[in-house]
Amino acid sequence: MADMRFIYFADPMCSWCYGFSPVIAALAEGFEDRMGLQLVMGGLRAGNTAAMRQQDKDFIREAWTRVSAATGQPFDFSFFDRDGFVYDTEPACRAVVAARRLLPRLALPFMARIQQAFYAENRDMTRAEEIAEVAAEAGFDREEFSRTFLAPDTRNETFRDFLTAQDLGIRGFPTLIAGSDDKGYALVTNGYRPLEHLKEPLERWWAAGAPVREAG
Repeated sequence: MADMRFIYFADPMCSWCYGFSPVIAALAEGFEDRMGLQLVMGGLRAGNTAAMRQQDKDFIREAWTRVSAATGQPFDFSFFDRDGFVYDTEPACRAVVAARRLLPRLALPFMARIQQAFYAENRDMTRAEEIAEVAAEAGFDREEFSRTFLAPDTRNETFRDFLTAQDLGIRGFPTLIAGSDDKGYALVTNGYRPLEHLKEPLERWWAAGAPVREAG
């Protein structure tokens, strides 16, 4: 079926998206000869300017604990020793868009690397310098990546992603849909679900002709 694709709405600094990272990677690989993958950044806390308060830390720590228990993904809880951290997800989202502009096929694995750096290694993915370092580790040319990251066109494309998610009524991340512009799209999941709860239903959905209904 022509032009079939997944559209994945996510934010690199969304902990449930981090938990879902191995799942979306497995689905993208398992269906790569049948469906492409379009990655749309969600802007979970884009533009936030307020430093985290203790109650914010407590809320996020509880969320990380739940994600770790449900998914097995590692977290470095020394993050919560930081003082004055501003949880702005726009730079991390823009980093993924920069990767998408440079090497589209690496956008998803680069988002996973950003997530690993932030959640498992306690690296500051709000700082352009640290993001560029992670990009270099992932195989991008550091100077080219930094230029692309800072370019006005990349900022604009990032905000277009945010608007796309808002216009489609996406209210939670991760959200995954599948289909095509011609046939329409079916919801695969809104929120984390393990691979074993998605792969077989998706195979049945595909075998049935990819109808526009819930696919997961």
